[in-house]
Amino acid sequence: MTNVAITGAAGNVGREALRAFEDTDHEVTAITHREHDDLDSVVLDVTDAEAFSDALAGQDVLVHLAANPSPTADWEGVFETNIDGTRNAYEAAVENSLDRVVFASSNHAVHQYNVDDPDDPESMTDRVRTVRPDDPTLPDSFYGVSKVSGEALGQLYAARHDVDVVNLRIGWLLEPDDLRERNSDPEVDSQFLRAMWLSPDDCRRVVRDAVTASLDGDGLGDTGGEAVTAHGVSANDDRYLSLTETRHALDYRPRDNSAAELDG
Repeated sequence: MTNVAITGAAGNVGREALRAFEDTDHEVTAITHREHDDLDSVVLDVTDAEAFSDALAGQDVLVHLAANPSPTADWEGVFETNIDGTRNAYEAAVENSLDRVVFASSNHAVHQYNVDDPDDPESMTDRVRTVRPDDPTLPDSFYGVSKVSGEALGQLYAARHDVDVVNLRIGWLLEPDDLRERNSDPEVDSQFLRAMWLSPDDCRRVVRDAVTASLDGDGLGDTGGEAVTAHGVSANDDRYLSLTETRHALDYRPRDNSAAELDG
């Protein structure tokens, strides 16, 4: 049995992450920023380093989803929670000798390669370039910068400590009905939507795989763990985030496709 703590458990991705471990032998602890009537959770602010460390006592894996999720947030809006809070996550993981941290990164850590309107981080050019996990990061916003920072923190802590890290660049999680509704919205860039869609079923798959996959490699340094960057989108015809590396690293097998949902 693996003890898994999930921050940001009340959010959209967090709810799917909780469902990912239903009917498994994993023991899951939900961590939220405030109380929720429908969710039994540990309540804390991730900027509180001491409370964070206390909450991870006895855990094996942390899935760190807590963040300001807005791609249009200003610097003040992302710094404390997304950057300082992620540092606290790694400090707490090391203090409690966790085996692995799964960090919720984002497509926005690399979307500047394909952004169309520099003022709109959810726009997408027609001249699409495939992006692989080992390409240099190229954020499209302060939110994207905060995710690049989180990825770098993971690489640092993996190199210095015996902790495995999965930097999971999560796409746009939507129910199929919401996907179709957004696709008909003139305010939404349909090309970006089709490329970035992550179905709820595939979200559960990729989070579960990120927690349980065996990460093969030589480690980082004499005492370091493994650091893997992987893309978490569905098998969309229009995707530009490569899934080849995610399949190899995590054995992730997405089954859904935005084209099938929208054109079928």
